[in-house]
Amino acid sequence: MLKLGRKKTINRGVRAINFHSSSHLQYLRLKMATFSGLNLLFFSFIIASGAISVVSGTVFTIVNSCSFNVWPGILTGNGGAQLNDGGFALSPGASVNVNAPAGWSGRIWGRTRCSFDGSGSGRCLTGDCGNKLKCAGAGGVPPVTLAEFTISPSGDKDFYDVSLVDGYNVEMGITTRDGSGDCQNVGCVSDLNGSCPNELRVLDGSNVVACKSACEAFRKPEYCCTGAFNKPETCPPTNYSRIFKAACPKAYSYAYDDASSTFTCTKANYSIIFCPK
Repeated sequence: MLKLGRKKTINRGVRAINFHSSSHLQYLRLKMATFSGLNLLFFSFIIASGAISVVSGTVFTIVNSCSFNVWPGILTGNGGAQLNDGGFALSPGASVNVNAPAGWSGRIWGRTRCSFDGSGSGRCLTGDCGNKLKCAGAGGVPPVTLAEFTISPSGDKDFYDVSLVDGYNVEMGITTRDGSGDCQNVGCVSDLNGSCPNELRVLDGSNVVACKSACEAFRKPEYCCTGAFNKPETCPPTNYSRIFKAACPKAYSYAYDDASSTFTCTKANYSIIFCPK
């Protein structure tokens, strides 16, 4: 399970990575800095000869298949550089390739109903990140649909999911390209705004523009899986998370929905599609 919200951790089975900790790549850079110039030349020769394969990065293709503008936000979660300054505009039918280094982890989301001036200041009605076009290290304000990734630093399995733990604002899907293993296309392609319970709705006038999670709406431990409810055994699904799960079976419906919601693929590139057809 990727958990990049308030707790800022990423859980992968027995593995836990602190959201603010140094990435594995940073560790490797520090280690490489201890090599002498002669050793660096030696390793360069070995790599050039093909004896060691170099792990390349991952390409995220972000696609807007909606009939309206979407402003993607990107948040790097392992202390690394923010990709594409953390945000940009995407008109209907447009796509942008975003290059992520090996070992990258973070989240991608869509902001809607935004207005920005020439300096990039403004506001989004959903998914806003500090009133800026370029999120630059700020996360999206819930409720927001999330695509979450942990890319392998060594060319092994990547982990990815679509999460409704922070609520829902726009349909989103993830498809894989060029990878190997059990590489599944996942996401939430249902219009949850149309079926959102009244007590979870976010309104713009009479229009439902987003659907809160029960945690966000009620701030109770039994919905947020905190306090005495901080384990899978004590935090089962609720009626609200079941609504999300029924609409989007391959998306995280609440914090401990790991078994049917986390997916893996090896050496893949990914498309993140808003309003997938």
